[in-house]
Amino acid sequence: MRLDPLHPAAWVVDLVAREGWVVHDLLAFTRSSTLLYASKPDAPAIVMKVGFGSNHVLHQMPEPERPTAYGFYWYNQLTEPERALAREDFLHERELALEASGTCGIVPVIDVGEFDGLPWYTMPPCDGGNFRTHLLAPDRPATDLEMLADAANAAAALHEHGIVHRDIYQENILIHQRRGLITDLGAAHRIGEPRGPRTRPPEPHWPPEYCSDYAAAAPAADVFSLAVLAYRFIVGDLPRLGSTNELGRIPTEARDAITRSLDHNPSARPSAHELADALKHAAHL
Repeated sequence: MRLDPLHPAAWVVDLVAREGWVVHDLLAFTRSSTLLYASKPDAPAIVMKVGFGSNHVLHQMPEPERPTAYGFYWYNQLTEPERALAREDFLHERELALEASGTCGIVPVIDVGEFDGLPWYTMPPCDGGNFRTHLLAPDRPATDLEMLADAANAAAALHEHGIVHRDIYQENILIHQRRGLITDLGAAHRIGEPRGPRTRPPEPHWPPEYCSDYAAAAPAADVFSLAVLAYRFIVGDLPRLGSTNELGRIPTEARDAITRSLDHNPSARPSAHELADALKHAAHL
């Protein structure tokens, strides 16, 4: 695969190809990373995540040429300390991904390395895409809740390893052979080791405590995010905090666990294992 030279990920694709990889597809290009479907010659294709995204584009160009870059004003011009922090964040993500690699329900790491100063790691591909397809499908069979139950059990296993994911939403739940797997530990942190900004602005799948104490978020944060997905899947809309109008549409077997998981108070939420059990029962009515 060759990208148009003006594509901001073209530099990464060319670098990976120069290192002897065959790049079959560009899966994603975010602010902080590039996701490729690639292989060594005569080897099965895998997913490669490289610590280079749109925030880094200008750095790989000579400074006098940066203002001529296509889309120049779209890119963040990172300072050297900001670039160092971005690299540290990616290495932290890779470290946690390796640490959790043997955990059931977490997409494992196959290999790690570095290209010309750019860290990367690889993962096996998943055959079912991510959970967004199931979340937005007009027909949502109850059995698909078992994929969310898998993800809740995987979150529970992360918590037992002392890790909070902090960013569980539909794109970060991959599907393989109809089982749900958690991926992308880019926002994760170790329990008891605050990391990242003190606060974050509201997002639909984030718990309310992120507005006051994101850096030290506890496992209950992941439970809230999973419950948002379960509610959206069953009801077809985001939960309105404090509203009980749609609770009757949630199967009795899961209603109490989902309701408690959406509580404003993190200490009132059940464990991820408890939510997983409730979702599993609701999937097999």
